[in-house]
Amino acid sequence: MATHRLSPPLTDAVVEALSAGDRATITGAIYTARDAAHRRLVELLDHGLPLPIELAGQIIYYTGPTPAPPGRVIGSAGPTTASRMDPYAPRLLALGLKAMIGKGARSAEVRQALVKHRAVYLTATPGAGALLSRHIIAAEIVAYPDLGPEAIHRLIVQDFPVIVANDCHGGDIYDEGVRRYRRR
Repeated sequence: MATHRLSPPLTDAVVEALSAGDRATITGAIYTARDAAHRRLVELLDHGLPLPIELAGQIIYYTGPTPAPPGRVIGSAGPTTASRMDPYAPRLLALGLKAMIGKGARSAEVRQALVKHRAVYLTATPGAGALLSRHIIAAEIVAYPDLGPEAIHRLIVQDFPVIVANDCHGGDIYDEGVRRYRRR
């Protein structure tokens, strides 16, 4: 297991160096999007309209941050269940999205799209939204403010901790965990 420092936008070479189980920290701009925002993005694609954000090389964090308490740039920002975005993820990966952050396993279709489009799925610690938010040093809504916490935010993160759950070589920490458990 290696440790990596990631700074978006990500390139194929950076993504190809990541393996399932590796640890990484992210410093730079990432975007948030949950179910409702993903639905809107795909509807725009269906109608041949431009997206409100450029996806090539970017990272989307599946979170709906809570309002910022006094003196903070954002409230709690923990990962949400990634499988809810599975119907939309392959379309966004085809546009050059390089990484997604969430919790839980992904569908076979998403894992295949990660390999095909040279991308990764990262996981952040569930239940640690307040701690993770300490790595967010700036936040602004960039699309769909009517969605409240599910609006698309542009976050500036510093040393945001993640683990590579699915790599672009077909590696999967969830499958590997099951295999290891069965051997015991």
